[in-house]
This record gives sequence, C-alpha cells and structure tokens, in this order.
Amino acid sequence: MTVTRRTALLAGLATLAGCSTAGYQGPEREIVIAAGESGGFYLAFAELLAQQLNRMEPRLRATAVATEASVENLRRLRDGRADLGLVLGDVAESAFTGAEPFSVPISFSAIGRVYENYHQAVVRADGRVRSLADLAGRPVAMGANGSGVAVFSTRLFARAEIPVHAKNLLLGEAINALVAHEVDALFWSGGIPTPALTELNRTTPITLLPLDTHLPALRAGYGPVYDQVHVPAQAYRGVGELRTIGVANLLLAAPSLPDDAAAAVARVLAGHAADLVPAPAVGTQFLDVRTLIGTGKVPLHPGAASAYRALHG
Repeated sequence: MTVTRRTALLAGLATLAGCSTAGYQGPEREIVIAAGESGGFYLAFAELLAQQLNRMEPRLRATAVATEASVENLRRLRDGRADLGLVLGDVAESAFTGAEPFSVPISFSAIGRVYENYHQAVVRADGRVRSLADLAGRPVAMGANGSGVAVFSTRLFARAEIPVHAKNLLLGEAINALVAHEVDALFWSGGIPTPALTELNRTTPITLLPLDTHLPALRAGYGPVYDQVHVPAQAYRGVGELRTIGVANLLLAAPSLPDDAAAAVARVLAGHAADLVPAPAVGTQFLDVRTLIGTGKVPLHPGAASAYRALHG
C-alpha cells in the first residue's frame, strides 16, 4: 500500500500523546487572533488558544480580539490587522477563489481545522414557527454584517426560495429582538451549546429548527463544504435532538506569519486539544487532532505542515 503524505500525517496525529518538540525560538512578537462576537464559541476558543500559546510559547504574545467573525476576520488577515483568524469553511473557500461575497481572491493559508460549526435557527418555544417555511414574509435576524452566518443564512433562504425580511444584527441585538418579538427567528453559527443562547433559554425558552432537509440544495450550489450534523438532546434545556447543517471551522493564517510561528501554533493545537474546548461545550464539542489537516481547498501553512510532520516522523 502506498503511504501518502496525508495518510502519514493522519496516522501521526492519531498517536500524538506524549510527543514533544522544541518550542518557538524566533524573535519575540505579538500574535493577534481575530475571533468572533462576545457570548459565542469563536471568542471563547480564541481566548483559550491565546492562553495556551502564552503558556507554552512565551516568546509569542497572543491576544484574542472580538470581531463580527468570518468575513471580517478574512479582511483583517488581508489587511495585516490579524495574524490568525477563525473562519467558516464555506466562507474561506469563497475567499480563496474570489467568489461571492468577495470580489477577488484573498491570500491566506490554514493552520488547521479546529472544530465543527453548527448552524442554529433559533425561535421562541412559545411561538408558532416550527420550520423554515413558516418564516416566509417574517422578520429574521440573519447575523451581523461581516459574519459567516450572514453568508450562510442568505444562501439558505435563497436556495429554499423563501422570502424573508432580513435584519443584520449582532448576536446580543438579535437576542433582544427575539425576546421583544421584533424578529421571529435568529440565525447563529457556532459551537453547541453557545453560552449566550443558553442564557437566553433560561428566561425566554427557545427551540431550534431542523435544517437538514435543505442540505441537498446547498450542496448542489456550493459543494460538500456543508454537511449534516446532530444537535444532541438537552444541549439547550428543553430542546430535543435534531439535525441541522454544519461546516468546518478553520484557523487561518495571514501570509506574513513566519513558518516558525505557524509551527508553534500547530504544536499547541495538536498537543493541547483538550485544553482548547470552552467549559460550556465540554462533552458536546471537541478538537479532533486527526482532522486538523482536513482544511479542504485551503492549503496548510508550510510551517504548520512541517510541525505536523516533525511531531510524527
């Protein structure tokens, strides 16, 4: 059997425990991680990653910054305002090829695939909306401008041919609008559970809409970047198990990130995966080291690829 580079990397990542390599020896520098909104999984993950980088690689001074997420994070990487950024796989592929919502390709590479992202269509438990079709003609919070969820929800309603009154709101604004009956649903992309939605559910009970029936139409238009994922029962109190649409979340790097710095980040991802899951998501989310290199059309950063090879021979 021919052993490919990918096979070797996968085999090595599966047996990472106990491996160690020399740390980052380059000049001291800052590492800015463009993350996501307050109350969401992106920012919580990025803060944990920054903590681990600062602990394991003291010559790298890492900080996580709140943003409106995927699209904005890519623009920050492009403009040199961030070194790393968390980006949904569908948005990353569009940016890499220059497809909508981008007019030209953006240059970047991947440190790794870090976790599965769940598209969540949130409605009030005491309302009448129980399917995507029920939202026809209704006001819907589609995600903040510059977010991956705004890209996804726009694609979803277009493919489903369901007209809605779209509102681009930050998560906190969308939650307030749902409570006040100003929107009939809010869309969010993130880990399960999302802390801000857990808090909302304590005062205004919510439920989620199943989205999996729309997966074939999305894949027909945008390819296998979208997949079916299961929301476990009681991920949010009172919400049963259901199927929705997932997409990989990638940790991307700016072109200016040196190989040795990228390698240091990769080593932290591979060696400290269990420490990078925000506390509210323990048990439902995890960083699988075996899939770190599964970045789709986006190439691995040479430094990250080198680190994965060095860790596993």
